Amino acid sequence: MPRKTLKPRERRGMPDPHFKYGSVLVARFVNRINYEGKKSMSERIIEKAFEQIKEKTKEEPLAVFNRAMENAKPLVEVKPRRVGGATYQVPVQVRPERGTALAMRWIIHYAREKSGKPFSERLAEELLAASRKEGSAIKKREDTHRMADANKAFAHYRW
Repeated sequence: MPRKTLKPRERRGMPDPHFKYGSVLVARFVNRINYEGKKSMSERIIEKAFEQIKEKTKEEPLAVFNRAMENAKPLVEVKPRRVGGATYQVPVQVRPERGTALAMRWIIHYAREKSGKPFSERLAEELLAASRKEGSAIKKREDTHRMADANKAFAHYRW
C-alpha cells in the first residue's frame, strides 16, 4: 500500500522536456523504453535511432518521430462490457493521452519483437515505417479500428 496518495490522472505531471530535443513526447518515449532503471541507456538508444533516421531520410528526426506517433495513434478502440450474461466488445473513443501511450507501446513492442539487429536500428526502422504509414504498429492501429467498426452495433452499450 503506498504511503503517499496517488494523484488523479488530470493532475499527474508530465516529465520535463528532453534536454536535447526539447520535446515532452520524446522524454515520455525515453521513459517508456527505460529498462531496469537504466535511463541513460534508453537515452543512448534514442540518440542512435534518431541519428540513423537522419542518415536514412536526410530529414529532421523529431519531425519523423512526431509524424510516426500521430500515424500510430488510434482514434477508437473496443472495451468489453458485460450486459446480462453476455460480454460485448463496445467501441469507445480513445482519449489523446491514451492514444499516444498506445502508439508508444506498440512501436516499442514491435521493435523489440524483431531480431538480428541492435535495438536502436530496429526502433529507427519501426519509427520510419510508422511515419510512412507502414509497419506493424500501423497494422495494429488498423486492426483496432476495424474491430471497433465491426462492433459499432453495440455502441449503444457505451457507459
